[in-house]
Amino acid sequence: MSNRRLGTWFALGVLILAFAATAAMAESHVRIVRLSDVQGAVEIDRNTGQGFEKATVNMPLVEGMKLFAKAEARAEVEFEDGSTVRITPNTKIEFTALSLQDSGAKVSTLTLTQGLAYFDYSAKQKDNVFTVLFKDEKVHPEEAVRFRVNLEEATAVVAVFNGELKIDGLSGPVEVSKNKSASFDLTDGNKSTIARNIEDEPFDSWDKEQAKYQKEYASKGSYRDYPYGYGVSDLNYYGNYYNVAGYGWMWQPYFAGMGWDPFMDGSWVFYPGFGYTWVSAYPWGWMPYRYGAWNFVPGYGWMWAPGGFGGGWTNVVRVTNPPTRFKPPTPPVRGTATVAVGRPATSTFVPNRLVVRSDSAGLGVPRGAVSNMSKVSRQVETTGTATVHPAPARTPAMTAPGGSFGGSHASTGGNHPSTGGGHMNTGGGRMSTGGSPGRTSAPSRPH
Repeated sequence: MSNRRLGTWFALGVLILAFAATAAMAESHVRIVRLSDVQGAVEIDRNTGQGFEKATVNMPLVEGMKLFAKAEARAEVEFEDGSTVRITPNTKIEFTALSLQDSGAKVSTLTLTQGLAYFDYSAKQKDNVFTVLFKDEKVHPEEAVRFRVNLEEATAVVAVFNGELKIDGLSGPVEVSKNKSASFDLTDGNKSTIARNIEDEPFDSWDKEQAKYQKEYASKGSYRDYPYGYGVSDLNYYGNYYNVAGYGWMWQPYFAGMGWDPFMDGSWVFYPGFGYTWVSAYPWGWMPYRYGAWNFVPGYGWMWAPGGFGGGWTNVVRVTNPPTRFKPPTPPVRGTATVAVGRPATSTFVPNRLVVRSDSAGLGVPRGAVSNMSKVSRQVETTGTATVHPAPARTPAMTAPGGSFGGSHASTGGNHPSTGGGHMNTGGGRMSTGGSPGRTSAPSRPH
């Protein structure tokens, strides 16, 4: 064979390989979203072959997973741009597609198979694709919108609180604007009827309160450089930022005594294709365990340094300058079962009486239950405990599994070191132990 022909075949092979590589890169399915709130008996199917099992807050959700809120349960899921979906008792939803295209656009397709769900789509990135499917109907908002879908055996009702929607399905396109609803007769070809009002549902107030919480705390923190929206509200509510000399911007949860470490409470959860991933039990425990690094800062204790957002999420973040006796979190070496460490994540129904203790780091404190977290944190640091009587929630009466939450504790205090073996990524420079960093306020420790 001539050199010219060999050169032609070689060039053709290069082109084929380049095309294949481009096609493979065109759509990546390595995307995660956050299970941001769990109340009551919520279950998840992680595609491990084990079916539905107990779900806990901060579990990463990836494509193909299913979520089920059983009787008297509810849950919330946050997307990277701050969009949310909230499900109510006896509701099932599947995350049919969670993909990232080579253009950077995020494709999210959710399939509601039963029950009542609330959707709050932010539309912050214009080329993102967000789709909700139910009973041969397709909702594909292109602008910011907040809406509700109630799927029953014979009917489905879509109500729009803000914005507008176009629904495509068996009976043709249907447009629904603010404060209107569309009913679909699932027994008669999904024929639709538009109503010029929205009938109230028992969980409307809960959805409204959660949306208000997210909006109120999304911009309250002093650190502004997050490229993502999920988890930011919880960071601003459950902790504070400090510009520490020699370290830069650092975040620390309230109620984090000197005996607390960030891996005291949580679990190791197995994900096919990724292995074991650390899932924090703390209500704020999303970004500090997916990005950045935990640092032990002399005079302050454990603090989280935001960063590393461009490198993708990690199974467990790195630790720098740990204390001498610190035992790094280590995943199980075999198996797929969930392995709990320390205290479990607790249900977040608002109790009648809440006892907050040092070293709890917010564990057991429901969102918005304490009106002034900084003030209560100072009291806990001084006295070791604080009793709070939260304002009653304006939501349907709920009973936590196993009984009332009246008189429950935010934590039992004490030091619960993480157990097990394995290795964390400890790459990167270690922090200096010489002297205390410059402080931004007068107290000996941050509040």
